[in-house]
Amino acid sequence: MYNQIDSNKRKTFVLILIFVAFVLAIGYFLYYYYNSLEFLIIAVIISLIMTLTSYYSGDKVALLTAGAKGPIKKSDNPYVYRMVENLCITAGLPMPKIYIIPEKAPNAFATGRDPKHASIALTQGLIDQLENEELEGVIAHELSHIKNYDIRLMTVVVVLVGIVALLGNWFLRFRFTGGRRGSRSGGQFQGIILIVGLIFVMLSPLIAELIQLAISRKREFLADASGALLTRYPEGLARALEKISAYKAPLQHANNATAHLYIANPFGERAKKGLAKLFSTHPPIEERIRALREMA
Repeated sequence: MYNQIDSNKRKTFVLILIFVAFVLAIGYFLYYYYNSLEFLIIAVIISLIMTLTSYYSGDKVALLTAGAKGPIKKSDNPYVYRMVENLCITAGLPMPKIYIIPEKAPNAFATGRDPKHASIALTQGLIDQLENEELEGVIAHELSHIKNYDIRLMTVVVVLVGIVALLGNWFLRFRFTGGRRGSRSGGQFQGIILIVGLIFVMLSPLIAELIQLAISRKREFLADASGALLTRYPEGLARALEKISAYKAPLQHANNATAHLYIANPFGERAKKGLAKLFSTHPPIEERIRALREMA
């Protein structure tokens, strides 16, 4: 667990550095093309703003995107609040903020930059459909993400991955505006810019998916195991995963930028077909259930 915590902290730092270098490289490229320093300045500003936003406010972006309501007080939902509170005492964690997503599809996620600034979000469908031990297993899984610092890496990815696609469109849009007065552009150079821009736009969603895949699958198995150890009842989480995977309808507010946060793929039946299955941010539910039942 401690190795995973150290690894997540290093990966977060490296991911931010790569993102900053990536944006600055685009800014320098546009500066060279348009012979205007303002593009380089804009790139510096964007990289700083998005890095700070992803680190300090990425959790707010994720919760807002998910349509989460809260944070709730104990009087709003004593059942859920006390369950989270008891598990936090057992795990030695500070109490996270609790949010409810008003959707019927059962799912949940944790977000934040560290255990002191963490939140968990549960769908109303999850609370309604799971038995006590099953819901406890899901919450323990999410608290394990908090304890392992998975949430920091996962939350930063929400903002940085989302901006990759936007930068692709931005890059191509500037190409079609044409070079400004005093630019170094020539016919051949403009052709190269167009090709690079098109390649970037086409590959940016794939780049985003690969980043998510690189951080997502292994950590789910670890959080399952850690959650099962916390509750001392692996079967509870195994049964919860069965019920979650059996629900075919997707979450209404789910998108590719936040899909990796959830305990199970939020796209329902659509996630089990074709390329969506190949590029899923989660390992197969069947494998996770099998691993949990082998712990019993």
